[in-house]
Amino acid sequence: MSREPLPSSMDTAESSLQFREESGMQKFTRRLKEEPLVPLGCAATCYALYRAYRSMKAGDSAEMNRMFRARIFAQAFTLVALVAGGMYFKTERQQRREFEKAVEERKSQEKRDAWLRELEVRDKEDREWRERHAAIEAAAKEAGQKPQQPDAARASIEPADEKKVGVLDAVRVLLAKRS
Repeated sequence: MSREPLPSSMDTAESSLQFREESGMQKFTRRLKEEPLVPLGCAATCYALYRAYRSMKAGDSAEMNRMFRARIFAQAFTLVALVAGGMYFKTERQQRREFEKAVEERKSQEKRDAWLRELEVRDKEDREWRERHAAIEAAAKEAGQKPQQPDAARASIEPADEKKVGVLDAVRVLLAKRS
């Protein structure tokens, strides 16, 4: 199966960039390829800090000061790479944000549509049940019988016509039948 996204009405002729939904790892690797100098600067900063720590443990203050200066230069390099990459990829990032917003809107619309379909199905089932119940009641009235209660919930809501029997009365009836 192809991993290429399906064509969509969101595609425009002016946009030559092909965006697709991506996982966190895919986004990380894409950003790493777009701006390889930023992670390089971060690695240089970490290495300078590590060397400064080792120099401090060894008691070599001259090397430690050199490494702290190297750390500052590495951080400056990272910051410049970050700003330059941000300026260079500004339009692409704006287009990507618009794409992600459109994808989010599409997903929320699909979720809403699915919910509406579910409600329509439930409404249809409810109407069919009511029609069936009305037909049963009409047939029972024609036959001169009292319509049966369809379920326990309705029986508990509607008052019963017959006299209610308590638990004590039911025990007395059972004992009388045994005697």
